[in-house]
Amino acid sequence: MGLGKGLSYKARRRWSLVILLVGLPAYVVAAVSIVNMLSRPSILVELLVYILLGVLWALPFRFVFRGVGQEDPDADGDPET
Repeated sequence: MGLGKGLSYKARRRWSLVILLVGLPAYVVAAVSIVNMLSRPSILVELLVYILLGVLWALPFRFVFRGVGQEDPDADGDPET
C-alpha cells in the first residue's frame, strides 16, 4: 500500500512534516553531492541540475502534500477538533 492511498488527513499532515523536516534536508545534501561529483560544471549547468532535482524530489510525495494546507475534510464543522 502506498503512503498516500488511504491515509487520513492527520496522518498525511504528520508524514508531510517528516518529509519536510528530515527528507528534504537529506535530499539537499544528496543534490549538492551529485553536483560536486560533476566536478563543478558551469553555472548554467549547475543551475539546471538544481532546478531539475528541486522538482524531482516532490513528485513521489505529491499525494501526501495534496490538501494538507486545507481544513480537515473529516472535521464536523468545529474548528477546534
